[in-house]
Order: sequence, then C-alpha cells, then structure tokens
Amino acid sequence: MAEPTNDARLAVLIDADNASAQHLERLLVEIAKYGTATVRRAYGDWTSTRLSKWKPELLAHSVQPIQQFAYTTGKNSTDSALIIDAMDLLHGGTVDGFCLVSSDSDFTRLAARIREQGLAAYGFGQRKTPKPFVAACTQFVYVENLVEPEAAPEPAAAAPAFKKDPALDKLLSEAVESAAGDDGWTQLGTVGSNLSRLASDFDTRTWGYAKLRDLMEAHPSYEMTSRKAGDGRQSNAYVRKAPRRKSR
Repeated sequence: MAEPTNDARLAVLIDADNASAQHLERLLVEIAKYGTATVRRAYGDWTSTRLSKWKPELLAHSVQPIQQFAYTTGKNSTDSALIIDAMDLLHGGTVDGFCLVSSDSDFTRLAARIREQGLAAYGFGQRKTPKPFVAACTQFVYVENLVEPEAAPEPAAAAPAFKKDPALDKLLSEAVESAAGDDGWTQLGTVGSNLSRLASDFDTRTWGYAKLRDLMEAHPSYEMTSRKAGDGRQSNAYVRKAPRRKSR
C-alpha cells in the first residue's frame, strides 16, 4: 500500500455517539497530515439533545450530519448506517482511505475490511478504545494526544527525567535492532516506519514528545548522530542502542 500523501482522498466518518465534539477542529487538522477530507460525515440521532454540542461544530467545519433514528432500544443503528456507507464508498472507488472516528469496537471488522481492500484505515478514539479495533487500523491516534498543552505561566524549567516504560522499551528495541547495520546504527526514518508497523497506536505524544527524534534523544538507552548524505543533500539522523559502560 502506498504511503499517505496530501493528495490522498479521505472519507472521514464520525460516530457521534462515541466521539466528542470538542476534539473536531484538532481532529481535522491531524487528518490533514494524511490527505484531504473529501467526505465528511457524522452519524447520530440529531433529534436528541445529547448531541446538541455537535451541531455548531458540524456547521463550522462543513461536516454533513447523517440522521439515524434509534429504532430499537439497545441496538446501535448509528454503527450500521456508518458501516453501510463506508462499504458503498469502499466499492465506489472515490476515496483512497478512511478516517474512522470512534472508540467503539464494533468497527473492528470494518477497519480490517478496508485494509484488505488495500486502502488505509486511520482510527481516532479515546485511550479506552478496545485493542482489537486499534490493531485493525493502519494507524490509530488517541484524541487525548491532540489536546494542546497549556501555556506555562513561568519560564519553562528543565525537561523532566525520562520515565522508563517496559512496553515502550521493547517496542523501540525491536524497531531499531530489526534494521540496524553492522555498526548498530539505524536511520531514524526507518525506525519510525518500523514503529508504525509494529504498533498502529504508536505516537510519541503519548510520552510527551512532539517528534520521534525528541523521544530518542531523551531516552537514556539510545544515542543519536547525523550523517551527511551525498550530492549535497540534507544530513540524515541515525540512532543506535547506547553501548554499555564497562564496570571497573
């Protein structure tokens, strides 16, 4: 499957019953990194007062509300409507990928089906999103990572010490070592690609870092360097596991 580009046509399908209106603006900014949102739809029972906060946001960002009445108590007709429309778009060939906005595991099979067709399935939801749905997506972004940090009233203090995380350490180790050269160094871009394949929800913002380079530079188990590319091209960043210090 081709890498996402700004020319990719994306269908943004929002499960308003399982998403918050407050994230919509930042969500669309994030989606713009992967392509152009040519289809923007939000599904729910818009006669319900529970979705009232969505209405001004939908108007402001040109998102089409799709009405779906709750015909039967205990049955989520919104999910069914979204899935049916997604399949129509999938077979219509008018989009290159999908952005599924929900924290509901009911869309797990839909995400998998989209990927089987060779298209990208980007997921956006809360950290509580069930793992099967997260894993089924090409990439999954937690909406908590989209919240802008509050401005510090005082001058920024020194960066806090890096907090060890066994799950992160295992992931980084696999991503670096799987592509390391004989000297142990791996191009940072390759590490990033490996991380995306190993974990669809990998996001440096989860650990408080804006970029992968920032995370790797802060991690005490790794070291960074730059190597000049040929033909006057920009230098590339490389990373490797820091050599163990010999005990005296």
